[in-house]
Amino acid sequence: MPSIDTDHVLSRLDEDGVLWLTLNRPEVMNAMSGEMVVALIESLEEAATRDDVRTVAIIGAGGSFSSGADIGGEKAHERFDSRSMDVTTRLIQSVTNCPKPVLAAVNGVAAGVSMGLALAADIVVVSDTAMFLLPFARIGFMPDGATTATVAASIGRARAMRMALLAEPLGGQEAYDTGLVSHLAPAAEFEATVAKLARRLALGAPLAQTATKRAINSATLPALDDVLEREHGGQTVLMRTADVAEGMLAFNERRKPVFRGE
Repeated sequence: MPSIDTDHVLSRLDEDGVLWLTLNRPEVMNAMSGEMVVALIESLEEAATRDDVRTVAIIGAGGSFSSGADIGGEKAHERFDSRSMDVTTRLIQSVTNCPKPVLAAVNGVAAGVSMGLALAADIVVVSDTAMFLLPFARIGFMPDGATTATVAASIGRARAMRMALLAEPLGGQEAYDTGLVSHLAPAAEFEATVAKLARRLALGAPLAQTATKRAINSATLPALDDVLEREHGGQTVLMRTADVAEGMLAFNERRKPVFRGE
């Protein structure tokens, strides 16, 4: 597979068979535009069919993984509808359904749907400067990207409620200590650790990796499709509320929102 350079996702296949996918909007902390998400989905779905791809590593350009969905700009809420959730669902499924191991490398913030993307991966490597955040409540949304399942499955219901309802961040060290992620590395060693783990995955037994991934996902996330459907329905309803419009407006005006339950 040749290297593919788009405006939003950089794609490179190395000699070990690691497909490196880089979220590439560092000027906005890699906020996920619709174009970026579609490019990422297409890259993951193509990787699933390629014999020359042995594993996939998703990273962020600059100092962040991703700040989540791009909600900047005037009347941002008008850009979101059920089609936005269709794409979100497909993104998570493109990771969990990929027969190849998927590694997420989180250096800096992973917020909202990008946290869901990271947690859908099979191996999650974080630096000690990483931060996970479910900021949905701040703008009148519910969590999506399968985080209503993956967070609770990893760190328990009580902590998941804190992150989801209070938008409390979780740092890299704490994410590792609580079992949210699989690997922690000091910032100075982060890139080397990611490269070493990606290569180790790429040199593994492909058929065994596929069977292992499917078995563990089935055991720990048996209702994932139901979760995604529930998030899709709930979020689609919320997108039409005055609270979401107010939440996005307040975000762009850098003030606290005033929610009225409308």
